[in-house]
Amino acid sequence: MTRVLVADDQDVVRLGLCRILDGEPDLEVVAQAPDGEAAVREAHRTRPDVVLMDIRMPVLDGLTATHRVLADLPDVRVVIVTTFDLDEYVYEALRAGAAGFVLKDAPAEDILRAVRVVAAGDAMIAPSTTRRLIDAFARTRSPADGRRLDVLTDREREVLVAMARGLSNAEVGRALYISEGTVRTHVNRMLAKLGLRDRLQAVVLAYETGLVQPGHTGYSA
Repeated sequence: MTRVLVADDQDVVRLGLCRILDGEPDLEVVAQAPDGEAAVREAHRTRPDVVLMDIRMPVLDGLTATHRVLADLPDVRVVIVTTFDLDEYVYEALRAGAAGFVLKDAPAEDILRAVRVVAAGDAMIAPSTTRRLIDAFARTRSPADGRRLDVLTDREREVLVAMARGLSNAEVGRALYISEGTVRTHVNRMLAKLGLRDRLQAVVLAYETGLVQPGHTGYSA
């Protein structure tokens, strides 16, 4: 059973998310929070597997709440619940360790998939909206030092580029003619070498270092 905390200051949205989640036999809403401070408090109290976190909330915003939750409870997975046209706080939340995001008006099946995917230890990087969001904010950033990627092998860099295109492990394997198990091994080694939490942080780093550029699907020039 995956235990979920729902944090959103809009009652209609919060209650709607709770109804969607509680209708599934493998999901359970263990707490609700109308603001970021309450989200942090409830996360400590209930120790959920996943937190659905709104960004713009009173008392404490979702970005700060995400930082606090993940600092104290690193095993918790945070999914940002947002509208597509939000500001750079979404990008900062991903950098802080959020495992992905879903849109507030997304179909119920997308929200359920997001919760299940991150609960299983993966990150929501495949949907085109996620890639567009990372693209948009990557354009506003000065490139990070690409030398950080020097620790990667050529194959690991190829896997990282494919991940940044939004490919799943199976799709990466087909693209590079290697098994899915080999892809997982490369991903795990890559994350360990770079000191990253999950695939999504690796994708963000690929954009920040210029390994992948917005609007392109391969290595940067």
